[in-house]
Amino acid sequence: MENLQALGLSGNSIIGPIPEQFGTLRSIVLLDLSDNRLSGSIPDSLSNLTMLAYISLSYNHLSSTIPSSLFYRSNLIELYMSHNSLTGTLPSNLGLMQSMDRIDLSSNLLSGSLPNSFGQVAMLLTYLNLSHNSFKDLIPDSFGRLTSLATLDLSSNNLSGTIPNYIANFTYLSYLNLSFNRLEGQVPNGGVLSNITLQSLVGNVGLCGAPRLGLSPCIEKSRPTSGRHILKFILPVVIIGAGAFVACLYLMIKKKNKKPPYVTASTGMTDLISHRLVSYHEIARATENFSEDNLLGTGSFGKVFKGHLDDGLVAAIKVLNMQVEQAVRSFDAECQVLRMARHRNLIQILNTCSNLDFRALLLQYMPNGSLEEHLHSENMEPLGFIKRLDIMLGVSEAMDYLHHHHCQVVLHCDLKPSNVLFDEDMTVHVADFGIAKLLLGDENSMVSASMPGTIGYMAPELAFMGRASRNSDVFSFGIMLLEVFTGKRPTDPMFVGESSLRQWVLQAIPARLIDVLDEKLHLGEQLSQAFHHQTHTTSPFSSSIAYDNFLVSTFEMGLECSSDSPDKRASMSDVVTRLKSIKKDYSAFMVATQSVQQKH
Repeated sequence: MENLQALGLSGNSIIGPIPEQFGTLRSIVLLDLSDNRLSGSIPDSLSNLTMLAYISLSYNHLSSTIPSSLFYRSNLIELYMSHNSLTGTLPSNLGLMQSMDRIDLSSNLLSGSLPNSFGQVAMLLTYLNLSHNSFKDLIPDSFGRLTSLATLDLSSNNLSGTIPNYIANFTYLSYLNLSFNRLEGQVPNGGVLSNITLQSLVGNVGLCGAPRLGLSPCIEKSRPTSGRHILKFILPVVIIGAGAFVACLYLMIKKKNKKPPYVTASTGMTDLISHRLVSYHEIARATENFSEDNLLGTGSFGKVFKGHLDDGLVAAIKVLNMQVEQAVRSFDAECQVLRMARHRNLIQILNTCSNLDFRALLLQYMPNGSLEEHLHSENMEPLGFIKRLDIMLGVSEAMDYLHHHHCQVVLHCDLKPSNVLFDEDMTVHVADFGIAKLLLGDENSMVSASMPGTIGYMAPELAFMGRASRNSDVFSFGIMLLEVFTGKRPTDPMFVGESSLRQWVLQAIPARLIDVLDEKLHLGEQLSQAFHHQTHTTSPFSSSIAYDNFLVSTFEMGLECSSDSPDKRASMSDVVTRLKSIKKDYSAFMVATQSVQQKH
C-alpha cells in the first residue's frame, strides 16, 4: 500500500505489537492507532515515514522508549503518545521539529530533565502536555521562547525551582497547570498567572505569595537584630496569641454540646476544603487507614470510603486502584467533568489528591444510599409513586444539563440505579463519571467509548460498536425508568432468551400495566385502591386521568427512550418536559381519587 496517505484504526481492541511493516508505508501522512491494546515497543521502522505529519499512539499499553528518530522529523505537526507506559528520557536535540504544533506525552513513565532545545521549536508550538511523568530539575529558561503556547501542562512531575517569570509574558497562554511538583518561591504576577486558580498550583508546598490564592506570604531574609529589638515585636504577638487561644478555648467549651462532631458537605464547608491541600496522610487518617469498616462500595477502578477529614467534614473518598490500567483515565475523566459542572442533581467534587502512586477523589457524602438499594433492598422503606417520579425527574434534569446546557456536552456512559445517590434530604444526585466522555460537534455526534457501561443498561450501539452519544445515555435512562416502576432489573433471571425488561413492559401496555407495576408501590400509596375504583365505577376521571394521562405515559416514555433505534429516542430536554406533565396529571388523579373515596 505504497500510496496510502492516512490510516485510522483508533477506538478498537487491537492487541499485540505495532508491526514493523508499518515502516513501508512511505506515503503515510496520518497514522492513528490510539485507544487500542497495542503493547511492546514502538518500532524503529517508523523513522522511515518521512512524510508523516500526524501520529497518535495514545491510550495503549506501549512500554518502550520513544525512538529518537521521531523527534527528528521536520514535517511532524502533531505527536500524541499519552497514557502508555513509555520510559526513558527525551532527546537533548529537538531543533529539527520546526513544524511541531502539538505534543502530548502525558501519563507515561518518562524521566530526566526537560530538554533546553524545546526553545528551538518556539515558532509554532501551541500545545505541550508532559504531565503525569517523572521529569525533574528546573523548568528550562529556553521555555521562555515558546511564546505561541496556548496550553502548557507540566503537572504531576518532580520539577523543582521557581516558576519562571517569563510565563507571565505568554500572551496566547489560556491554560497552565503546574500542580503536584516541587516548585517553590514567589508566584509571579501578570498574564495567565493573574487569573490562575489554586487547582493549577496545588501540591507545591514551597510556593508563596499570591494572597488571593490563600498561599503564605513570602518571607524575606533580614539581617540579625538585637534581642531587645526582636522582643519589642514578639512580645505583643505572644500576648495577643495567648488571649485569642483562651477566647477560642472558652467558645469551644461553651458550644461543645451544641455542635455535632462532624458535618456533611452540604453545610457550607465545601469552599473551605476545595481551597486547601488534602494529603495522602490526611486521607489515610480520615478512613482509619482505609478500613473495611468505612468501605461504602467497590467499583471497577477502585474503592469508595467514608472519611472524616481533619476539619470535621464527612466526605466520600474514591481511591483509585493504580494497578488497574484504566484507573488514571477514569480519574481524569471524572475530574474533567465534575470540576466545571454545577447542578443540584449532580454529585459535587470537593477536592483531589494525586501523585505518581496514589489518586483519590473527595466527593459529597451521600448518607441515604443509592437508588439501587432503595429499589431492591428488603431493609429499605418502599418508595412511593410520586417519589419515584421525582427521582427520575431529578436524574433527567441533571442529564439535560450535561447534554444541552453545560459548557461542554458530557456523556455519562454508565447511567444506572447504583450511580444515583441520595443526600441527607433525599435529594437525588447523579454520580460516577469515571467513564464519561466529552462530546464535540453537532446533535448527531458520537465518540469512541473504550470503557463501555454496564450490561443491561448499555444502548445497542454502545454495546456492539463502542459508540457513545446523547442517545446512548437516553437509552440507559429509559431502561432505568422501566426498572424504577416495575422493580425488575434488566438482568433479572426471568428475562432469558429473546425476552427482556423492555419486551415484558411492551407486551403489558396498555391494558395490563397493573401486572408489571412494582408490588412495593402498592405498599406506599393507594394505587391499588385507585385501580379498584377505575374498574368498579363509571366516574369519568378514572380511566382518562389514571390510565391514559400518567401511568401509560410513564411507561410509554420508558419504552420510547429505550428504543433500539437511536433516532427514535426522545431528547433529555423532552423527557424533562414530559415528566413534569406526568407529575401534574398524577397530582390531579390523586386529588380526584380522594374526592371519590370521600363520597363513597
